[in-house]
Amino acid sequence: MAWKVMHIQEQIRYYIVENFLFGSNGLDDKDSFLEHGVVDSTGVLELLLFAEETFGITVDDQEILPENFDSISNLAGYVTRKLDCFCEMDTRTLGEL
Repeated sequence: MAWKVMHIQEQIRYYIVENFLFGSNGLDDKDSFLEHGVVDSTGVLELLLFAEETFGITVDDQEILPENFDSISNLAGYVTRKLDCFCEMDTRTLGEL
C-alpha cells in the first residue's frame, strides 16, 4: 500500500509543480496549498478534475474538503482511499457473478 501512495504522491507533485508552481519545487508534501498560495478556489476545481481524469475516481461534492484537497499528502491519501474503496466494491461485484 505504501508504494501506491508514494506513486500517487509523485503524480500529484508533478501536476502541481508543472501547473501551479511552473517548475519551481519548494513545496513539501504536507504544505497547505491554500496557506502557501499554490491554489485558489479555481485551482481546487482543477485538482478535482485532475484527480478524476488521472485516477479514474468520482469526487462527490461533500468530499471537496481541505482534508482531501489541501496538500499533496491529503490528496494522495484521498485518492488512495477512493481507489481502495472501488477495488473492494469491484471485488464484491465480481464475486456475485
